[in-house]
Amino acid sequence: MPDGREEVWRFTPLRRIKALLEPAPDADVLTVDVEAPDGVEISEAAAGEAPRGTVLVPGDRIAALADDGAPTAQVVRIPANAELSEPVRLHLRGTDAAGRVNRVNVIVAEPNSKATVVLRHTGSAQVLENVEIDVQPGANLTVVSLQDWADDALHAGEHTARVGRDATYRHVNVSFGGDVTRLHTNVFYDGPGGRAEMFGVYFADAGQHIEHRLFVDHNAPETYSHVDYRGALQGKDAHTVWVGDVLIRKVAENIETYETNKNLVLTEGARADSVPNLEIETGEIVGAGHSSTTGRFDDEQLFYLTSRGIDPDEAKRLVVMGFFVEIIRRIGIPDVEERLIAEVERELASTIGTAKSVPEAS
Repeated sequence: MPDGREEVWRFTPLRRIKALLEPAPDADVLTVDVEAPDGVEISEAAAGEAPRGTVLVPGDRIAALADDGAPTAQVVRIPANAELSEPVRLHLRGTDAAGRVNRVNVIVAEPNSKATVVLRHTGSAQVLENVEIDVQPGANLTVVSLQDWADDALHAGEHTARVGRDATYRHVNVSFGGDVTRLHTNVFYDGPGGRAEMFGVYFADAGQHIEHRLFVDHNAPETYSHVDYRGALQGKDAHTVWVGDVLIRKVAENIETYETNKNLVLTEGARADSVPNLEIETGEIVGAGHSSTTGRFDDEQLFYLTSRGIDPDEAKRLVVMGFFVEIIRRIGIPDVEERLIAEVERELASTIGTAKSVPEAS
């Protein structure tokens, strides 16, 4: 049982997630609606039944409890050479803030397929969730995970992807809701030529804790990764955590990796912790870099806008929207993008004012 002194737990409010750290049976408080284009296979896998357990090895107590407590996993399989024109959508709705959910999702993109899978989380529950993602050779897969919980929800889990030879993987993490949200997002490679992009957007209000931890394991040569997470905070005791770990192993020659995290603190009393880590075991790389910034509004941007007659509050709103829209527009699903932009507008209304326009993506 963690006590908060461990590096991986030192930012987490353990008392608030105590219920998630104890074994508990599934309470049947989650409904799941699935929309899948023709040809996509939706099935279940018991513990020990492939493809469950072939990608994700639980990295902490929460991931282990999710795996142990889920009698079956839901499997989404994209057939080889298929190119989906519409996304696969899973809408997970919690119905009881005191009820436990133990869940495992498995997503398999077979060779040379192309697809997008959207996981949308709403409602109230205490959720432990693992997502295993197998991006097989030549496949192109985007996974979008939306955490839009009610204010009393707890959500913790792990997303782990294996990226095959010459495959492309994009993961988009969006966290707005919940009392505490804590997610690990991991990538490793199963051959050269794999590409991974990991984007994130989060917005914490008063008392809310949102924590994202990432690990990119460059364990194969000629692989690529790009991480870009952006967050905003407002209100007393709003707290966000971003930890980005990148490991370039000795065998990973000719790789390229960049990670960045940016945070906007909109009010007093909010706190953002940001920790980028880069470990390099070989000098034979194309490029590697990491950066982290946390601050208030860019004074130069605000001056530029107000000097052209834009109201100061509207100028602040435009700066924040531009900060987020650059990432949101990369999702590539118009209805999801518009829903997220509207959610950011709603968050900003309490501190800056109502919307007058939405900036286009740059």
